[in-house]
Amino acid sequence: MTIRIRPIEPDDQSEILALVRERWGDETIVVHGEIFHVARLEGLKAIISGALVGFSHHQMSEDECEIVTLASIQEGLGVGTALLEALEKLARANGCKILFAITTNDNLHALGFYQRRGFRMVALYADQVKYSRKLKPAIPEIGLNGIPIRDEIRLEKTILA
Repeated sequence: MTIRIRPIEPDDQSEILALVRERWGDETIVVHGEIFHVARLEGLKAIISGALVGFSHHQMSEDECEIVTLASIQEGLGVGTALLEALEKLARANGCKILFAITTNDNLHALGFYQRRGFRMVALYADQVKYSRKLKPAIPEIGLNGIPIRDEIRLEKTILA
């Protein structure tokens, strides 16, 4: 089984946006006080045997690349890792020195996933989600594993050009 990583194309948008709505409540992601409209971001898709099995969206600025979304539709196949490796390669080719993601304190799966792949927790933004809820009131109070969603955590990986 081969995972193919390709850029998200306009024809992919409706399927991917439906999955974004399913996972994040709508087509916007709010993090570090910024609203990201997923349809406006560059992204990658993961395909196995012609079927969409994962996607990611990112934003590059100067020497950093931010991972805004990373989702695997089928867990345990290496889809998230393949997307992350492709994004790291793309970021490096675009002159980025830092690859980073911000997640919330309840997302233990993401915290483990990124750390196992060389990311380090570099900042805790205490109570940041309170401000994010002002921009996106649909963010729930209680998140994964029954943990109250309060804080954002920045994870970084230094990538060499």
